[in-house]
Amino acid sequence: MALLRVFVRLTHGAVVAPYTAAMSYVVTENCIRCKYQDCVEVCPVDCFHEGPHMLVIDPDECIDCSLCEPECPANAIAAEDDLPAGQRHFAGLNRELAMRWPVITAQGPAPADADQWKDVPGKLQWITAAPD
Repeated sequence: MALLRVFVRLTHGAVVAPYTAAMSYVVTENCIRCKYQDCVEVCPVDCFHEGPHMLVIDPDECIDCSLCEPECPANAIAAEDDLPAGQRHFAGLNRELAMRWPVITAQGPAPADADQWKDVPGKLQWITAAPD
C-alpha cells in the first residue's frame, strides 16, 4: 500500500499533524449480522462499504486515523497489524468486498437482532458478495 501524507480535520476543528499511514483498519467477523454502523459517523474519509450483513473498510481509502475502532459496539474493528491469527483473512475480504459494495456515508439503523449476533463465532457463512 502506498504511504499517505494526510491532515485530518476532526469534527471539533482541531487539526492533527501530518503523519504517514502504511496500514488500514479492518472490519472482522464480529460485525457480521450486527452491522451497528456507529463507525460510519466518525470516519473522515468515507472508507466504509455496506454489504447485506456487514460493513467493510476500503484499505485504499482508510487513513489509519483510528476513530472508528472505539466506536464499534461489537469490537469488530482492528488495525491490520493487530489482527488475531484467526481474523487475518478479513484484511483480504475487506479489500475484495469494498470493490463490490457501495460506500456508506451515514449511520443507519442496526438490524433488529444485532444484539443477539454480537460475539457469536462462526458467522463467516453469512458473507455474500452481492450488494444490498
